[in-house]
Amino acid sequence: MIICPALGSLPPHGQLTFEEEVKTVDQIVVVGASLGGIRACQNLRREGFEGELTLIGAEKHRPYDRPPLSKTMLATDQDPDELQLVTEDTLVDLDLNLLLGQPATGLDVNRQVVTVGEHEIRYEGLVIATGASARKLPKTADIDGVHVLRTVDDSVAIRQRLMPGASVVIVGAGFIGSEVAAAATTRGCEVTIVEAAAAPLIRGLGAEMGAACGDLHIAHAADLRLGVGVASVLGKDEVEGVALTDGSHLQADLVVVGIGAEPNTEWLTNSGLNIDDGVICDGTMNTGVRGVYAMGDVAKAPNAWLGPSPVRVEHWTAATEQAMLVAANLLHPEDSRVYDSVPFVWSDQYDDRIQVAGNTENADHVEVLLGSVDERAFVTGYRVGGALAGVMALNTIRPFVQYRRLLMSHASWDDALALAAELA
Repeated sequence: MIICPALGSLPPHGQLTFEEEVKTVDQIVVVGASLGGIRACQNLRREGFEGELTLIGAEKHRPYDRPPLSKTMLATDQDPDELQLVTEDTLVDLDLNLLLGQPATGLDVNRQVVTVGEHEIRYEGLVIATGASARKLPKTADIDGVHVLRTVDDSVAIRQRLMPGASVVIVGAGFIGSEVAAAATTRGCEVTIVEAAAAPLIRGLGAEMGAACGDLHIAHAADLRLGVGVASVLGKDEVEGVALTDGSHLQADLVVVGIGAEPNTEWLTNSGLNIDDGVICDGTMNTGVRGVYAMGDVAKAPNAWLGPSPVRVEHWTAATEQAMLVAANLLHPEDSRVYDSVPFVWSDQYDDRIQVAGNTENADHVEVLLGSVDERAFVTGYRVGGALAGVMALNTIRPFVQYRRLLMSHASWDDALALAAELA
């Protein structure tokens, strides 16, 4: 491990030209060694950065891909090493100071140092990519068999309990909870999904499409409990069951909690950065401090495609896109570009694939454009005013790609209907 001495503060922003700023960036620190962090490092090298590059990660593992954690890792006996995003040779080629298993604990933007334990690492450019942590149910920390799913260690621990006949309770019917439910069902478990809303994914997809996603679980004999929450988890040392708010009780050998995530910003409390459900950034992903950028799950920034309001997006695609943007903007601030991308997420459940693109919230009108909900193969459009705002597809991959292209071009609702007629 290489620890650098502290660096004195640079003159305030505005006293250096862009050319002088670029020349001073000889030490870059990336905090967060997941997808976004390692992609940021790779893109910094591709952009021509030849200075000292440090990657700090809280986990002991080399950077790995997270989407498979709730999919193939649970449904199969996949080796966790298969999820690694980079090989040892790639890390050598990147010429990194790699600090794993050592989370950042503080940031001083005036002195330009990141604190890791008792050490200070100086930087001239900083990328914050610390991601998010899964929310937990209260009063469950000491009960074995109650898990969240965010890391590879979480996935391995859950998989060990997915034995045929085991009673598994999933709290939350979002994408993570639904994927865990599908994997558990595949392994022969008795699965119950508890969702407080009237349908799965109702906030993002609306009631009708949320219900269509819920039907996937019902078709595979999962017990879907809607409109009910968790009153308490039963068991002292080992989980025994779950008490629901409707007075019913569920037996449980395993409880998996999928109720969202919170950005990892605790280490930034005294940094002076603007923190509000994430690190507040402008459209270029800059934090308001020269040379300091945030990206991925921890960043809350405008997406020009969506509009001026800052949003925090927990999507794989956003992390990869923002890694490219941040690397370029940090090294070439005179040519800074804003983040402008159609949001995209997918979910594999059972033998089905759900894909969502654009803005599917607060639509004026929702309509199935292609296929049939009953046959579990369709594309649904979301209209705002006269525009196509978003699309959701189930098991209709190729048409979805064409609709995603329409979204990229800011197409009208009439364009969406015309494409449906062409593809019908």
